[in-house]
Amino acid sequence: MLTTSRQVAKAGETTVSSAIILVIRRTVGTRLILENLLPPRPFALPRDILNLFYSDDDGGDPDRWIKFDRYPRAVIRRIVRGPRRIMGMERMFLNLIAGLDRLGVRYRLNDFAHLSRHPGEVAGVIGKPPILDRIPREAPIVFGPAGYNHPLDAPTLFTDHHVIGVLVPCEWERQMFAVCWPDKVHVWPVGIDTDAWTPAAGAVKDIDVLVYNKIRFHPARDTAAVLEPVLETLRTSGRRIASLVYGHYRETEFRALLKRSRSMVFLCEHETQGIALQQALSCDVPVYAWDAGGPWQDTDYYPDRVNFAPVTSVPYWDDRCGSKFIDAASFRAGFSSFWSRVIDGSFSPRQFILDNLTLETGARGYVDLVERLSAGINGASSAGPIERQGLAVEALKHEAEETTDRRGDVDERRGASRRP
Repeated sequence: MLTTSRQVAKAGETTVSSAIILVIRRTVGTRLILENLLPPRPFALPRDILNLFYSDDDGGDPDRWIKFDRYPRAVIRRIVRGPRRIMGMERMFLNLIAGLDRLGVRYRLNDFAHLSRHPGEVAGVIGKPPILDRIPREAPIVFGPAGYNHPLDAPTLFTDHHVIGVLVPCEWERQMFAVCWPDKVHVWPVGIDTDAWTPAAGAVKDIDVLVYNKIRFHPARDTAAVLEPVLETLRTSGRRIASLVYGHYRETEFRALLKRSRSMVFLCEHETQGIALQQALSCDVPVYAWDAGGPWQDTDYYPDRVNFAPVTSVPYWDDRCGSKFIDAASFRAGFSSFWSRVIDGSFSPRQFILDNLTLETGARGYVDLVERLSAGINGASSAGPIERQGLAVEALKHEAEETTDRRGDVDERRGASRRP
């Protein structure tokens, strides 16, 4: 049964976030309407309450045998497989909610009925794009993060919806999106729960280096070129190693490994925020990060559709966090220096997180962006922002169509070459 906001309030103010987490994990098929009743802060939006909407449903699990059977099937999967792994998008949303709770910012969650009655209020929409279709067309939307991988996937976003701003987690992604959506893209990183991700006093550090593997786009190539040489260097140096692969662990396992680890090697082609990396930093674990730079590597786009550079695997970083390397040779050359600083304790990664990426900092940044973007539409008609995007949208739509045609030609030629 869905716990109502007023029931949560009676149970105590500090239980709001945990109630939301319980619902997200998941009361499938139930419309979520949760209102945080914590004491409000001054907030320049209607009724002083944020309208937040979240969904991780990308439409990839349709009904199979009867209408709405996707919901009980999802429940059965959870029973059989155990609790879901919380991935980046869901963690981003949950951390925003936790930060808003700490600030005392009130919000409604997935209250589509309220927005239908008050379509002039701003909607903060986070997650997969299909949720946009449930938002009234005239409602101003602050969309993201975690919406689209690239603007090519949404050439008519600003004509289909009244989007007043798109949020992305870091500056390099903002620059990539701004090529297609100038003046519409804004940077917002979520905060890290520094209470949950904290150093363990007196813990036995029996792992010298935790190797975090998030190689995604060219796994065979980069395993041979980067991962295997890194592991060989660590073994040769006599370091005690543990390994973790992105998408194949639960947060409790990661946290337990970090408590035992003196340092971490982070292997990822590029990151828009790097929540797992920042969770390690919050635990005061210095990181040796692979930061090759170069172009965006997503093989659904690069190199035929999008060729954007430079990117980075550490968009939030300074010298307190650890060290960086660009390839296997530079890893070998720099590891001794990195390890010496681990041993003498001269890194201070947790302080970097405390100074820049707490839950409160992230939530305050979100609220400020929503306030600023909503202030920009005061006195304007709901159609204004959509109309101003017309030419840019048409150009983007044309580019997407041309790209689709080119890919079709390539596929056809490949098919012909395979025919006997």
